[in-house]
Amino acid sequence: METVSMIFSNFITLVPVTLAQSLILSFIVLGIMLPFRTLNFPDLTSEGAFPLGGCVCALSLAGGAPGWLAILVAMAAGFLAGSCTAFVHLRFRIHTLLAGILMMTMLYSINLRLMGKSNLSVYGTPTIFDGVPFAEPGFPVAKIVVAGLLGIAVYCLLNLYFRTERGTAMRAVGSNPDMAEAQGISIWAFTIGGVGLAGAFSATSGALMVQSQGFADVNMGIGTLINGLAALMIGEAIVGKQTIRRQLAAPFVGAIVYYQLVSLCLAAGMPPTDLKLATGLFVLAMLALPTLKRARGPMPARETVRE
Repeated sequence: METVSMIFSNFITLVPVTLAQSLILSFIVLGIMLPFRTLNFPDLTSEGAFPLGGCVCALSLAGGAPGWLAILVAMAAGFLAGSCTAFVHLRFRIHTLLAGILMMTMLYSINLRLMGKSNLSVYGTPTIFDGVPFAEPGFPVAKIVVAGLLGIAVYCLLNLYFRTERGTAMRAVGSNPDMAEAQGISIWAFTIGGVGLAGAFSATSGALMVQSQGFADVNMGIGTLINGLAALMIGEAIVGKQTIRRQLAAPFVGAIVYYQLVSLCLAAGMPPTDLKLATGLFVLAMLALPTLKRARGPMPARETVRE
């Protein structure tokens, strides 16, 4: 009983920190979701756009730019990276995954070239988290407020956009590109714009993370894609993806739940090296839950399972 109480106490202590981190990283989960679900464009650029946004943000902060401007510059860099991935795919007929890998690989060298070294400290520079009233800068409360408000704003804006004519056209491109093109919709414009927007969100996450932790590193994106996919699947298993609202809410809900589960594992004393195993089990449980709920009758035939 004492052990359970200690685990619960440790978990509660970590909640503010992991909540702030999950809200910041929810933007990269959103950046992963948009190409996959909206455009049917499997993409790996987010793992390169995340550190790109962080490096550009760090350079901007070191140059004296305010925190909000550093995030806007990072978003522009991420949009450019995502747009380049989409252009490479469309112009040279390279598979989306390979185009994303190429861009991710090139961005590593670009980040090194931009900073001139593997990491850059911006500790002590003014950040976007400093302007929160009644919250001490650098503490989780300020980060939760800023990242939470940004998340709500992005959710509302995307929800409104996808209900407009242009938003419907983008969804049509991902659903049936041939039919969309027959209706006069520009496949190039919406694919480049949509993947670019996803890159901008991934870069925003990187910029917020740099302002949160006080430094940028060219290796800060390693593993973010896997964690983001796990969070996305967990979010979709919880809230579903049948409507626009549910699909847009899944990255934020999934990121919060995923990192709280990680926090619970750490509070229970799980070694950090076993977190990937725990991630796999979490995702497996979330994906299997709907199937288990439906499987009340006899086991389906082998052919049905394959389908």
